[in-house]
Amino acid sequence: MNRLLRQIHKYLSLGISIQLLLWTISGIYFSFNNIGDIRGEQYLVDQPPRSFSIVGPQDFPQAQNISYFYRLDELLVSAQTDDGTLIYQQDGSPVDALTEAQVKTLVEQNTTVIPDTISLLTEAEPGAEFRGRALPIYRIEGLSGDEPVNVYVNPDSGKIVAVRSDAWRTWDFLWGLHIMDWTERDDFGNIFIRVFSILALISSLSGILLYFKMRRRRLG
Repeated sequence: MNRLLRQIHKYLSLGISIQLLLWTISGIYFSFNNIGDIRGEQYLVDQPPRSFSIVGPQDFPQAQNISYFYRLDELLVSAQTDDGTLIYQQDGSPVDALTEAQVKTLVEQNTTVIPDTISLLTEAEPGAEFRGRALPIYRIEGLSGDEPVNVYVNPDSGKIVAVRSDAWRTWDFLWGLHIMDWTERDDFGNIFIRVFSILALISSLSGILLYFKMRRRRLG
């Protein structure tokens, strides 16, 4: 029985050792890095509060709640509805999407990034660094100092919805290894991590059991 238990522990430990090492390395990286820096908050420029006045009739019958915000110098209305967040002019008319020139100005005013290339994305490839954000979306590639940074902007609201740097890409790569989802890097409950978690538990328990069996044998 002891021999069988040793064999189980030996081969299980060998089989999962690489993934255990990856879990350890990625866990150390996560614990030693500020998540705010990973999300690119250091590239954002704080904007002073701005006053506003509401002009004209307000009629948003489908809205569950509304809020006002500035997109550059234009005061817009954000309405929460059953269909998601919709952006309107103050009079209830739809807004026009930002132009590339307006997006460039917005990024220059709200971040430390100097824009270079601007593109409008309508499709997301697996594991895209802007995944989880509504499409279409503007991607602004530029530099903050000497560091390449991508800024993602919603074309209707003008809100910066993501900032991606090399630090984020390293984090995302390690996160994919950590959860064993190597393409989308979003599925924490995939079959691979479930199986390896169970195998790691069995390996740990078998090691503990072996320790006490061998200790009992020595004492006996």
